[in-house]
Amino acid sequence: MLALVGSGCTGGPAAAPGNERTPATPSSASAGTSGGAPSAPASASPDGPTPAATPTPAPTQTAATLPRGGREVFPRYRLVGYSGVTGFKTLGRLGTGPLDQRVREMEERAKPYAAGREIMPVLEIIATVVQGSPGRDGLYRVRMPDKEIEVYLKAARKGKAMLLLNIQPGRSSFMAEAKAYEKWLREPDVGLALDPEWAMGRGEVPGRTFGSTTGAELNDVATYLSRIVAENDLPEKVLVYHQLAPRIVRHEAELKAHRGVAMVKSVDGIGSPGAKEDTYDRVNRSLPEHVHAGFKLFYTEDEESSRLMTPKEVLALKPRPEYILYE
Repeated sequence: MLALVGSGCTGGPAAAPGNERTPATPSSASAGTSGGAPSAPASASPDGPTPAATPTPAPTQTAATLPRGGREVFPRYRLVGYSGVTGFKTLGRLGTGPLDQRVREMEERAKPYAAGREIMPVLEIIATVVQGSPGRDGLYRVRMPDKEIEVYLKAARKGKAMLLLNIQPGRSSFMAEAKAYEKWLREPDVGLALDPEWAMGRGEVPGRTFGSTTGAELNDVATYLSRIVAENDLPEKVLVYHQLAPRIVRHEAELKAHRGVAMVKSVDGIGSPGAKEDTYDRVNRSLPEHVHAGFKLFYTEDEESSRLMTPKEVLALKPRPEYILYE
């Protein structure tokens, strides 16, 4: 939810605004085909020719799975994650302290949320960060460099966690930003999170206007992810859209189910437990049947308003959240 906005703001990941570079393919091992010399001819024996040895079949590539096994996210897993960018405390929990330390902490934080499911840790990094100034391309956003995304992916894999690339598009579009990360999205453990409150229209400036999106626009991104899953024989991909008020997502009923995509609506209200529960109830009145419920907790803002909700309180929400994110 938080972003680097304000007059002349230049914070965020170290990348030039309008960086359109195609991400480098992450290093990963791929199964090959074994070769070898042909079998020796049969030799004579008193009992007749010895049959040639049967060639060893070449190994087949195993279908990719989720970080902790399987090909489908729900209902096997409950997702529990941290958001942010390393080194920027205002952008979330991942911004406080060493990355590996945060990943280990997240694992411990997740345990009380199991409630009959396996836990899938999530690193939701803000890959496209909205800016308060337009930049050279006038789009009010900056992208995280490839080398930084690779650092997060390595940390996620070390912790058997999922990586979500959060997009705050400014005056760009969700689809344009998603396509900029396509080679990362071809990885089996990388998904997307969309922040529509930072989606600006013509003439709108981040920090002055609440952005929004539509069910149709979310459908376009989900269709794109579904195609990537099918073309690369990948396990399900998670697609999160964050929402702090009903007007942030218009015509939500148009959002359809998409093969290979597990969609989550994360409700992002800030405040006391009572206020957060009210927001959760109000925003989820339009929750499509095929979309899973998510809930966001804010270490700083919630505690300043009142206190952080406990796992027991979060799991008592209706519908029970299947993705719990700490910022």
